[in-house]
Amino acid sequence: MKNEIKKISEEDVQKIAVLTRIAMSQSEINLMADQMSNILENIDVLNEVNTDGIEPTGHSAEVNSVMREDISSDSLKFDDVMANAPHREGDFIRIRPVLE
Repeated sequence: MKNEIKKISEEDVQKIAVLTRIAMSQSEINLMADQMSNILENIDVLNEVNTDGIEPTGHSAEVNSVMREDISSDSLKFDDVMANAPHREGDFIRIRPVLE
């Protein structure tokens, strides 16, 4: 049985815009209401697919990781790390400011 999907109203979009602090014009609100309703309709179609007996999967094909094993090891020695620092300030590495 098909679920009845409620169409997203412009008021709903306005509430979401206020909560997320996103300024939207009336034309953007109209467009977003239509697009969000369309997304919910598409999800409703997917919910109708019979998945009984289908094993959940994260990928449609077999995936092998190319990452190495996460093996803990000893940390680098402090003096070795500091020897590569371009600028030092005491026991710290000095970098250019990223925020002003």
